[in-house]
Amino acid sequence: MTAFNWAFRAGRVEAAGLSLDYATYGPPPGKAPTIVLLHEGLGCVALWRDFPAKLAKATGWGVFVYSRQGYGRSEAAPLPRPLDYMKREALEVLPALLDAIGFEKGVLMGHSDGATIATEYAGGVEDFRVRGLILMAPHFFTEAVGLTEIAKAREAYDSGDLRARLAVYHADVDSAFRGWNDSWLHPDFDDALTSDAIDYLRIPALVMQGRQDQYGTLAQVEEIETRSYAPVDVVVLEDCRHAPHQDAEDDVLEAVQTFTTRLSRIEAAEVEVV
Repeated sequence: MTAFNWAFRAGRVEAAGLSLDYATYGPPPGKAPTIVLLHEGLGCVALWRDFPAKLAKATGWGVFVYSRQGYGRSEAAPLPRPLDYMKREALEVLPALLDAIGFEKGVLMGHSDGATIATEYAGGVEDFRVRGLILMAPHFFTEAVGLTEIAKAREAYDSGDLRARLAVYHADVDSAFRGWNDSWLHPDFDDALTSDAIDYLRIPALVMQGRQDQYGTLAQVEEIETRSYAPVDVVVLEDCRHAPHQDAEDDVLEAVQTFTTRLSRIEAAEVEVV
């Protein structure tokens, strides 16, 4: 396998037999810790827009972002998507991806589905390189409010302009949308979307949720806050819906900067003691 070159800034990386598109920001692994960004159910590299660059500047850490299979310019995913697709991403693809990019230490930062994937990884894979989690609007179980919005998205996709708008960002827009939407609206999806990984977390987490999140309530935050054995910092953002990094960007960047600085200080103290 060809060594991953962080300096290329954008391209395709091979991991777990998949060809995935990616972008990098800030210093490479070895020069600074790395934040690995995991996108939402309809996200991709391009839909993070300029947030990764701002994140790298605010923290001084490197930032790696990629599009999962079926999203962005990554290879298409067969349909129907397995109902446990988030757990499979966490346990089968993400370990290989972190190895492929030369990840040495840092945090997983996920939004929505990506936050759930990050939690599944931290609770299901023993990886001491991952020092913390940053979770924006995570999902650990289905809620009526979220399913209602997802059903509305299906109507907008089938009869409105949502398909055309998403097609700008996804090479196989039907794979991206149907894989997400059909899974969430499947009657058995709640059985596949479990919160068991929370019980195995042993690293600190920063959890951010918008007060007006249309896809989930603060019950999602309470789930990890009450069940995790590791420290959990919670930031509830006012006048914010499902995308904290868009609706409350400055607050998110400040919270992440504080969290990563504290992680660095803890690690420096531990190294000094040793």
